[in-house]
Amino acid sequence: MGTASAGTGAGNGRARSRRGQGAQLRREIVAGVQHLLAEWGSADQLTMRAVAKEVGISAPSIYLHFADKTELVWAALADRYDELVAQMTRAGADAGDDPRERLRAQAHAYCLFAMSNPGHYRLMFEVRQPAVEPSRINGHPARHVSASFRTALRGCLESGYALSLPVEQAAQTLWAALHGTVALHHSLYHDESSETLTLHLADGVVDSLVTGTPGTSPHFPSAPPDSEASRQIRDLLSPPQQ
Repeated sequence: MGTASAGTGAGNGRARSRRGQGAQLRREIVAGVQHLLAEWGSADQLTMRAVAKEVGISAPSIYLHFADKTELVWAALADRYDELVAQMTRAGADAGDDPRERLRAQAHAYCLFAMSNPGHYRLMFEVRQPAVEPSRINGHPARHVSASFRTALRGCLESGYALSLPVEQAAQTLWAALHGTVALHHSLYHDESSETLTLHLADGVVDSLVTGTPGTSPHFPSAPPDSEASRQIRDLLSPPQQ
């Protein structure tokens, strides 16, 4: 399964002395999980035993760093989500002072990341990850993606743009629409032929959520202050009660 080129020491055994090397071992475990996820294309087959074999350690050693399979998968994918958010942030900053254009730039950056990194994107959003209790979902590294959209949408509100949905619901709707668009791209196209169309579709979603100019418009429905969907999203984002 693992190879020496993977850099995880799979199948080669390992010296037992690990004192003072906890951080390094954690990195090697994460690298091993990343290699297995890339090889298998999903987390379904991932077990502590499989990871231990890949890294060349005993399974109990993994529990010193990760509580369960969920933490393993989230840690292995965290860098990918961080990379996506960093690209969205840079795109927004480069778009100038208009918050609506910054939101549009972030939406474009999301789509371009997905189309440029189809393998990573599928692991992040298109394959089943370990199921968790609702109280844990706010710890998923993808939370930074939705947070970036919420921040951009709040910036639009603060600058006088009207939204057609409450912020939390608007951010989730934008995210879901962009994901659906790029998932269709991955499923139906094998080249860059749909990139322009994908970005136009992203523009359409932004246009449906944020009015074209600051101020109210008789042709644009202003959002209610709250909705059942936005309340449920806030509940998911809130830390669990102690």
